[in-house]
Amino acid sequence: MNQISQFIPLNIALLTVSDTRQEADDVSGQTLAERVELAGHQVRQKTIVPDDVYRIRAAVSNWIADDRVNVVITTGGTGVTGRDGTPEAVAPLLDKTLDGFGEVFRMLSYRDIKTSTMQSRALAGVANGTFLFCLPGSSGACRTAWDELIKEQLDYRTKPCNLVQLMPRLMEK
Repeated sequence: MNQISQFIPLNIALLTVSDTRQEADDVSGQTLAERVELAGHQVRQKTIVPDDVYRIRAAVSNWIADDRVNVVITTGGTGVTGRDGTPEAVAPLLDKTLDGFGEVFRMLSYRDIKTSTMQSRALAGVANGTFLFCLPGSSGACRTAWDELIKEQLDYRTKPCNLVQLMPRLMEK
C-alpha cells in the first residue's frame, strides 16, 4: 500500500542574538520568520537578546521547556569575537549534537564566502525533545541554512528521512 505523507506544521521559536538590533532592523530574524511561515510552519515566538551567554541560555531554556515549541533557531553570536557566545550558551543544554549540520552548512557557505566560512561556529542538536539550530547573524547565512538544510529536514515528506519523523522518539530512554 502506497502511503502519502502529509505536511506537519511545527511551532518554531526564533532568537536573534545582537547588542545592536531592534525589531525594525532585524533583517536576519525577519528573513527566518518569513521563510518559516512560507514553508507552512508557525513562528511561536520571536525575540531579540543581547550577546550575553546567560540571556541567550535563559531564552533557549524557556523554549526547550515549553512542550508547544518544536524547534528553536538562533541567529547571531556564532563568530569568534569576544562577544560571540551563542555556542557556549546553547551547547551545555544539548542532549545530542547534530555535527553534520555545521559541517554541511560550512560546506555550502564556502560557495558564497570562501574561506571566511571557517569562522562560523554554526551548530545544531536536540534538547528535551526540541531541535535547535544556531546560525550566524547574516541574512545570507540564514537563507543558506534554511533554504538548503533546515527547511527540508523539517518537512515530514522529505525522503529518505527527516527530523520530523524522529520527533515521537526523541524522549525515549
